[in-house]
Amino acid sequence: MTATPPVQPPAPSSTAQSEALFERAKRVTPGGVNSPVRAFRSVGGVPRFMASAEGAYLTDADGNAYIDHIGSWGPMILGHNHPAIRDAIVAAAAHGTSFGAPGWREVDLAELVCQITGVQKVRFVNSGTEATMSALRLARGFTGRKYTLKFRGNYHGHADALLVEAGSGLMTNAAELGAAAPSSAGVPDEYARLTLVAEYNDASALDALMAERGHEIAAVIFEPVVGNAGVLLPSAEFLAALDRVKGNGALLIADEVMTGFRLSASGATGRLGLTPDLSCWGKIIGGGLPVGAYGGRAEIMDYVSPEGPVYQAGTLSGNPLAMSAGLATLQALQADPGLYDRLDTYTARLAEGLQQAADSVGVTVWINHIGSMLTVFFQAGPVSNYTEAARSDTAAFAVWFQGLLKRGVYWAPSQYESIFISAAHGETELKVTLQAARAAFAEVVQAAK
Repeated sequence: MTATPPVQPPAPSSTAQSEALFERAKRVTPGGVNSPVRAFRSVGGVPRFMASAEGAYLTDADGNAYIDHIGSWGPMILGHNHPAIRDAIVAAAAHGTSFGAPGWREVDLAELVCQITGVQKVRFVNSGTEATMSALRLARGFTGRKYTLKFRGNYHGHADALLVEAGSGLMTNAAELGAAAPSSAGVPDEYARLTLVAEYNDASALDALMAERGHEIAAVIFEPVVGNAGVLLPSAEFLAALDRVKGNGALLIADEVMTGFRLSASGATGRLGLTPDLSCWGKIIGGGLPVGAYGGRAEIMDYVSPEGPVYQAGTLSGNPLAMSAGLATLQALQADPGLYDRLDTYTARLAEGLQQAADSVGVTVWINHIGSMLTVFFQAGPVSNYTEAARSDTAAFAVWFQGLLKRGVYWAPSQYESIFISAAHGETELKVTLQAARAAFAEVVQAAK
């Protein structure tokens, strides 16, 4: 039974249980975590091991409560442990957790996704990585081409062909025609040579690259709003250049794993007025359970097996628990059409308050936000691509992060991540967060002396 969190969380009093769990975890799990950023490597200290979640709050193994600004990295748009989602999962579990056969819930959710987004057909998988990986294979099968193009700082999951970016000293430009290098050990150079890289928000470079290599490119995959280099917003010129890639016969793939159903009912592309050939989703469409999906026009999707020659399968794809959670989430969003405006307003107020708090003590920050996503960059800005984001003062961010954490505010433990606001965040959470932020900014000033 999840306890009701305090209206205002006290400062965490002990981390003994988290410390003990972390030591145990490091003996049996690489780095002690099952996803790298959770290890707190870039911010220092011991990661908090969570025991429960309710609304806008997390409670750790030591009983400390935190105002949560991560929301499980995006899925919890309605807040943690939402009754409708919980009840839907419990009801589905009463009839079995996996069938390995079709079920009615996956049909209902597919129909709802198609209705809301305008795609004609959708295939469910188990993660965002599976969705993007499968969409790229489909694009290659549909076009008969082997090259794909991505943008520096856009994260599309950890499939080999997608862990490719131009690193420091290997900045992509038109003269290099998208030459790239793997950004992970274990990714062969042969994969890297099939993935071209361009700078996000550089319309002229994209046009030049497509003019030179467009006839070889199966797909251009992109985050319509970037979240894993911090929040980066596309320019109108860049959106127009993205739309032009389809003139070369390449498919345009929108990675909406993070932004789908978060920035609007029709996602970031709907909000920005862009029409991709394929879209990928995750996070919100599973209501917090493991889900991914990709979809698009029927003529493209019909290339997927068993209808077509592009193979993709999954034992747990479309499992009843995940489908029930996704259905409950999307139905709740449909039932509250004013939610997106409220989230926009709340996040804008948070951004304004954070800027004022930083200014009041002389800390230089640049804040990007859209909808319910926000990043505080510790630099003067502006920040519109990965290269600019990388200029941020990560040491100052780490001090600020720890200042928030010790005051009961749980922020993304990396300078290069978005936070996510939920429907459960209200006036109390806003007030406490801004108070903590002001004190934490003051600590940044002290640390710099």
